[in-house]
Amino acid sequence: MNSSTAASLGRYAQLMTELELKNIDLEDIEDLLAKVEKSFNIKFVSGELTALSTFGELCDHITNKIQFDHSDNCTTQQAFYKLRNVISAITNIKNIKTDTILSDILPRQKRISVVKQMENQLGFKLSLLRPKYFITGTLIIIFLVSLGGLFISWKIGLAFLVLSLVGLRIANTFGKEIDIKTVGELTKKMTRENYLKSRRNSTTFNRNEIENILTEWFSKDLDLDKSKLTRDAEFL
Repeated sequence: MNSSTAASLGRYAQLMTELELKNIDLEDIEDLLAKVEKSFNIKFVSGELTALSTFGELCDHITNKIQFDHSDNCTTQQAFYKLRNVISAITNIKNIKTDTILSDILPRQKRISVVKQMENQLGFKLSLLRPKYFITGTLIIIFLVSLGGLFISWKIGLAFLVLSLVGLRIANTFGKEIDIKTVGELTKKMTRENYLKSRRNSTTFNRNEIENILTEWFSKDLDLDKSKLTRDAEFL
């Protein structure tokens, strides 16, 4: 946990009643704040969020922290053109549209290699692939059991602990499953998680887009109903 994120957790924890985040782990909020910092190339310093009282104020605060010139053009559109050109260059597939199915243009046998090439050309991680759920679940169970095993036989417990961690690393490296269905959905993910790098000119941004992106992001990552994320939604 970085210091800026830690300083902000207390304030965001107070969202839990007003925005019905009762079952959200604080780690989820920490991860989201870190993603926001990365996507918009900003940093939260200690205490700067404590004066904010509504979701609208938060959106305005983040928008005002982005130290680039305003350019009134669509980032999602630019991200789509970038993604389409990269996919076409790597796969030689033409006529890619927003409703093109990703699994159709990323054949399973070449999926890891193609995605890595896409990331290299785009200049950022897409976080597109994952291992099968049963593999991840099995390794997590081994990890949890090994923690208890440390108190019975530390050697055996440690061996299985290392095995589970190495297994998770390998599984994530070689995972081929895709949750996102279309090129359009991937474009929105790119725009959200790598906003500036998805633009044609990464030293500009569209002020009018930030609130919508943050609404989508909070709704998705914190499993919220968008209707709860109005500008007037108050922090407690």
